[in-house]
Amino acid sequence: MRAFAPLALLTLAACEGDPLDGLNLFSVEDDIQLGRDLKAEIEADPDAYPLLDEGQYPDAYDHLYRIRDEILVSDDFTYADTFDWELYIIEDDETLNAFCAPGGYIYVYTGLMRFLDVEDELAGVLGHEMAHADQRHATEQLTEIYGISTLISLALGEDPGLIAQVAASLVSLQFSRTDESEADEYSVRYLCDTAYASDGAAGFFEKLLNDGGYEIPAFLSTHPSSETRVADIEALAESLGCNTENNPDADYQAVLDSLP
Repeated sequence: MRAFAPLALLTLAACEGDPLDGLNLFSVEDDIQLGRDLKAEIEADPDAYPLLDEGQYPDAYDHLYRIRDEILVSDDFTYADTFDWELYIIEDDETLNAFCAPGGYIYVYTGLMRFLDVEDELAGVLGHEMAHADQRHATEQLTEIYGISTLISLALGEDPGLIAQVAASLVSLQFSRTDESEADEYSVRYLCDTAYASDGAAGFFEKLLNDGGYEIPAFLSTHPSSETRVADIEALAESLGCNTENNPDADYQAVLDSLP
């Protein structure tokens, strides 16, 4: 990882009060490198993260990249042209999950894809996860979790194993309610600039509420309630005058049929 700026960290450490409140001590370049470090950690553990090979499943990847590209057209992104926005599918039909690491490394579980009914819902979830990366929520959380003294050690190279530890913690990172609400908001704003229903993420939460056969995913454990999120997402889509009808041209079954 590229070294942090230790003088800036030391200056912040000397401040009175809580210097971590709302701060992000990682640079944009650090976000990108952390994402690459996490990618290496995931690729080194195929038992925990059985990635589908893009060469073997080109249709599924092409379909997801098309969704990603449509979302990235939105002018509400800050780092659309800066982050890598690579996409990977994890073969695990029992897990309802997706996450986007710093730097735009997107991971989607087949369990989530099969759980969703229409492509607009998947686009909504992808928009939400991409918003976490674009708003740099993960490194903001890491700043709070690890604290200034630990980050200074990282900056000075005093603990070489810390980089892998920080990267690995990203997989199970839980965001604050504020971050989750902001990611929901940006998902609506992103999709408002596409042919997808801007409230696509609400469909995901509605299905969680209505389908008793699934446990609430671990990555939602500290999120605002699904009922609240559905109402807030739909209200924002209406207030912005965005489309809320599912995209009739999207053939979501095609991507599902292409999965193993």
